[in-house]
Amino acid sequence: MGPGALAEILDHLPKFEHPDLLVGCGVPDDAGVYRLRPDLALVQTVDFFTPVVDDPYTFGQIAAANALSDIYAMGGTPLTALNLVAYPLCTLGVAPLQEILRGGGDKVAEAGAVIVGGHSIQDDEPKYGLAVTGIVHPDQIVTNAGAQPGDWLVLTKPLGTGVLATALKGGLLDPEGERLLGETMSALNAGAARAMRQVGVDACTDITGFGLLGHLREMACNSGVDLEIDITAVPYLPQARKLARQGVIPAGTSNNKEYVTPYVEWTGAVSPAEQDLLFDPQTSGGLLMAVPEAKKELLLAALRQEGIRRPSVIGWVVGYGAGRIMIRGI
Repeated sequence: MGPGALAEILDHLPKFEHPDLLVGCGVPDDAGVYRLRPDLALVQTVDFFTPVVDDPYTFGQIAAANALSDIYAMGGTPLTALNLVAYPLCTLGVAPLQEILRGGGDKVAEAGAVIVGGHSIQDDEPKYGLAVTGIVHPDQIVTNAGAQPGDWLVLTKPLGTGVLATALKGGLLDPEGERLLGETMSALNAGAARAMRQVGVDACTDITGFGLLGHLREMACNSGVDLEIDITAVPYLPQARKLARQGVIPAGTSNNKEYVTPYVEWTGAVSPAEQDLLFDPQTSGGLLMAVPEAKKELLLAALRQEGIRRPSVIGWVVGYGAGRIMIRGI
């Protein structure tokens, strides 16, 4: 579902309010946060989707990493997870589902969390994901609404998973591209979250289905600021720009573009392929953090220490504003 349609639906639903509901549906964020006591809050999220790669085990890992990412984006630590399964058992048989669940379980274990159960239904198209519960200290919650003027924007994973996944479905991706795609999407954001908690940032979100610009728009709007992005600093997966130039674009790109374009200003030269990649719906993308100038180098060093190979400073918070995003081209 595109961000515009989702926003319209949510606008017509009642908003739950409670003194211990610290992050709910009132302001769009990556997960909900409910305070249990002064020093402990629950972080809760859910996500599932159809296969993005051919290998069932890898799909399970990717879906789990994607769901866990919302906990990390809020500054939390995952504790438990529930499997969510829709699957055509009579058509595909037992073995692929076993591999999907094994992949998801291994990724949850890698995160230091546990699978405590789940739910399954019969469906013509396979779907898998997790409902995840984590914890965070109420004073250490990181939302997408805290970006401040002068902050730098740091991205921890390259863009292009939507384009490469579309190429894979069309038989256009070589084995090395497929390997890198699976490796990127199945990588946990746990190390990035540890670095974020260690250094301290003003805001964070993870880049998923709304694309980089969709999630930037949420951060800018919720924080009441305007942002500027340097197109030359945005990282991409190998082959992503080449495939985008060839028109290998996922359908969700147009939904993201329709929703976010009114809030975007383009200056300088930005190729159509690069524009599409900024709207490209990501699966299990990286964390995007807004960090004060004084902490920027500390954050980059901490990310590299955690094994984040390509932390990229892609832009900055220009100042208070109406949630505009300026893309500075060449």
